[in-house]
Parts: sequence; C-alpha cells; structure tokens
Amino acid sequence: MGFSNFKLNKQLLTAIAEAGYNLPTAIQIKAIPLIQSGHDVIGIAQTGTGKTAAYLLPLLKKLNYAQGKSPRALILAPTRELVIQIEENARTLSAYTDLRMAGIFGGKGIRQQIDLVKTGIDLLIATPGRFWDVYKSGELITKELKTMVLDEADRMMDMGFAPQLRRIFEVVPAKRQNLLFSATMPEKVNAFCNEFLVFPFKAEVTPESTPAENVVQKKLSVPNFKTKLNLLLNLLENENYSRLLIFVKTKQSANNIYKFLLRKKIGEVKVIHSNKDQNFRLNAINQFSNGELRVLVATDVAARGIDVAEISHVINFDVPVQYEDYVHRIGRTGRASAKGDAITFVSPADEYHIRKIEKLIKAKIPLLNLPSDIKVEMTPFEEQQVMNREIDKQKKSEDPTFRGAFHLKLKRKRK
Repeated sequence: MGFSNFKLNKQLLTAIAEAGYNLPTAIQIKAIPLIQSGHDVIGIAQTGTGKTAAYLLPLLKKLNYAQGKSPRALILAPTRELVIQIEENARTLSAYTDLRMAGIFGGKGIRQQIDLVKTGIDLLIATPGRFWDVYKSGELITKELKTMVLDEADRMMDMGFAPQLRRIFEVVPAKRQNLLFSATMPEKVNAFCNEFLVFPFKAEVTPESTPAENVVQKKLSVPNFKTKLNLLLNLLENENYSRLLIFVKTKQSANNIYKFLLRKKIGEVKVIHSNKDQNFRLNAINQFSNGELRVLVATDVAARGIDVAEISHVINFDVPVQYEDYVHRIGRTGRASAKGDAITFVSPADEYHIRKIEKLIKAKIPLLNLPSDIKVEMTPFEEQQVMNREIDKQKKSEDPTFRGAFHLKLKRKRK
C-alpha cells in the first residue's frame, strides 16, 4: 500500500516523496483512514513508527490551504523539544502548500510568539502552559478550531498537565475532532480519554507499552555508581558504539557522568537537562543529530523530544522509576527500519524496578555477565545506606507489615 491510496493531494504526495518516505507504516495505514473519516481516534504504537505523520498527513489535507487568521487545528505536546520536532515535520510535509504554522513553548519571549499568532496561522503547535499564556493575552482566537491533537498523552499525565488540559478544553469549541497519540496507554490516560474523546476508534499496531522490535534489549547487574562508570567507559572503547544516548535519573548524575567522560576524552560529549537553557539544549540535539557529538547524556526531559535516525545505542545508566519511560527511552534507537541496542545498568536497588518494567513490557530482558576486565569497585558506605533504604521502601510497598532491615537484624540478635 502506497501513500497515494490515502487520496492525499498532490502537494502532500510530492513532499512525502522528497522526504524519502516510500511506504506508510502500520500505524499510518490504520490511523489515517479513520482520521479522514472524521472519527475521534486513539493511536497507540511504538516510538519511532511514524505516529507524528499518522496524524499530520490527514490534518494537513483537511486544512488544505491558508485561510483566515485564527488557527483551525491545535496540536498539544508535553515538551518544547517535541513541539519543535512536530513543527519541523509539519513544515516538511506541507512544503508545497501555503499553510501557515507556528510552534510556541516556554523559555522564549512570549511577545514574539503572540505577534506570530497575530499574523495569522492555520496550525498551532504548543505546550499546554504556553498555549494558555498566549490565550490569556487575548490575541489567540480559538473559535475556528476544528481539530485538536494530544501527542504523547501519557507523558502529559506524568508531568501533571491534566488540569491545564481541562482548562484548555473549556475555551476551544466543543464540536471538534479529537486525536490522541502515544506509545503507552496507562490507566490514568485511559480514564482521561473518557472525558476528552467521543466514541473513539482505536488504531493500535502493537500491544500497549511494547518496545520497538528493532531494539535489542540487554541488562547487566552493576553494584554501584563507580562500577557503572567503569562499565560505561569499557563500552565506549568499542567503535560500534558510534552514537550513544545515555539516560540518567537526576541532573546531578548527568553532570557527574558528563565531567567523567570529558576527562576520559572519549569524543565529543554534551549533557542536557532542565537546568540547561533552551538554546543550549536545541544546539546539543542538533549537534547530536548531525553526528558532531558521539555521546549525549540526558535526563528524561529529552526522552520524547529527540528524533535522530542513527542512534546506535541507548544506555540506561539508571533504571527509570516511571516505568513507561523505559519504552520511550529505548525507542530513541532502532527508529523506522534501523536496528538499535538498549543496555540497562541495574543496581541492587533497581532490581525491583526492572521487574516491574519487564511485567509492563511482557518480556524478560536478557541478563549479560559483566565483562571480565571491568573493575568492580567497593560500594561506599553512604551509597550502600541509600540503596538499603530504597530496598526497604520497596519491600514495604509490597508488604505493609515489613519493618525494615534494622528490625530484622535486631530480631536475629535476640534469637
């Protein structure tokens, strides 16, 4: 089946061909006809399988040409990186039309964005917070909106956007087409769909929370932070690790790993997290995309906004505690038809979380042995205490009567 089967106009088909898209993906085959028929649609597919084009193509066809001054379609996304990525894709696919569009998000001057909206646009792409800021200025008229898209809805719920979204729903026309797309569909998103969508059709090409088939998953048991650093350095000595995205839990860990890699001179490396300003983050992602950086260290702020075709490896230096994030992290590699590897470092305190992730993805991640030449460091007392407290907390969540390692030790002593 080719894109011409969707009865897209000539301008879109020309742009699709120039972008190098030969055949539609499974999610596009399922979702596009439903959207074109005017249904509300829930689209669920693995990251990197063409979800963005699945809603952009029928949306751009529906908009057709520049008309009026107020936006006729709205796409909401959780992060500025994702807004930028969607806008770039929309501009690529609409290259032979006169459609006007704008991406707005926090971290940039609002006055310029208000002026952009005032000039007249057909498609608005925004983070929920910045949409509301611009709407409050009185310059954003919503009465012409006919279509609303929520992209990465699960991430929006994780980031606490539900109240903002409900507020936005109150100021847009009630009669509209609603589209919701995501790689995962946790219960809180499912519940949210009941108030957002009207008799939706589901376009699902993989079970919910299923990692991309092109990604080879592996895990290694690593006792502590310093041993993780030794393992990371060992992996980076392999030339096949040509472009790595390293995910960590905290900004402090990200900075520490970045400094460590700089000292070891393993090639160009940068770090991005919420303390880095917008321009720095965008420049780092562009350099990574262009092949100027070998390694990018990131917190989950970047997990949904990086669309780079040739990431050879994703390394989970820390196991994510938001379990759906695992799917999104590893989905940064193995995009489209490319192959990729995802390697997760599992500390004793992470064993609980990796079991939960395996339950979520309905698969056992193969366990590899640590390479024999890796120096296994002694775990510092403070780090061990932190892990012990975390393990106690996990056991207590499973068994409320559990009283902790200290009480078990005391009980043994008394015996």
